[in-house]
Amino acid sequence: MKAKDVKVCVLRIEGTNCEDEMAEAFSMVGVSAEKVHLKQLIGQSPASLARDLEDFDVLALPGGFSAGDYVRAGAIFAARIKSALGPQVKKFVEAEKPVLGVCNGFQILVELGLLPAMEETMTPVPTAALYTNDSARFECRPTVLRNDNRGKCIFTSDVQKGKLLMIPSAHGEGKLMSMDPDFIDKLQDNDQIVFRYVCGNGEPAEYPWNPNGSPSDIAGICNPAGNVMGMMPHPERVMTRFTHPDWTRGYSSQDGDGKAIFTSVVRYLTK
Repeated sequence: MKAKDVKVCVLRIEGTNCEDEMAEAFSMVGVSAEKVHLKQLIGQSPASLARDLEDFDVLALPGGFSAGDYVRAGAIFAARIKSALGPQVKKFVEAEKPVLGVCNGFQILVELGLLPAMEETMTPVPTAALYTNDSARFECRPTVLRNDNRGKCIFTSDVQKGKLLMIPSAHGEGKLMSMDPDFIDKLQDNDQIVFRYVCGNGEPAEYPWNPNGSPSDIAGICNPAGNVMGMMPHPERVMTRFTHPDWTRGYSSQDGDGKAIFTSVVRYLTK
């Protein structure tokens, strides 16, 4: 498959507000991205607008406040997907197609049971949740992430292990928690931890470098197969150096730190 043949479904409903940036980010790495409303996939749109998830190669769930974040962040969007599209989404994941969820998209993947999904592709009920930030407020700030994945996650094939990336965060509920007391150890053993928050100098994070209080400074995880990834910070907002907060200072490339996540997807699909 060539990059120009890759088709990305950027899924949205009412309240989603980062679909433009997500679609543009994929377009910037040479693939075709379409913003698709959930109703187009479940037979609730005019026939001319109908879409089939199976026709796409990548599923992207962008940030925002889907359905107003009522009940829990991402819960209503996830429930609507699972009730009308659950088997198709499960089939999509089991076909090893990439699925990316950013911010609200991460929350949706957890509510869907696609993450952490340690024992099955899609769990019947969520086994984790993104809780309210420790600060009890919306945190919008530059955050530094370290790639801690040992090679399983397809979204970091273009990111050297241990590399630091400046990816901005903007969320009110980003603290990844589980009732399982061994949750973090299991993620670590399965190589499901992708990104951790760190301080600007690479040292272990403390507030505000960890903006939500997530245990073990977790900023992003993947499923055991490595083709589903959720992360709270927004890589689509730093596709070029000019949207970094320090863009006027010395830099060797015009590429932003978020671009490698998207080129990694292209590499996976075109290799």
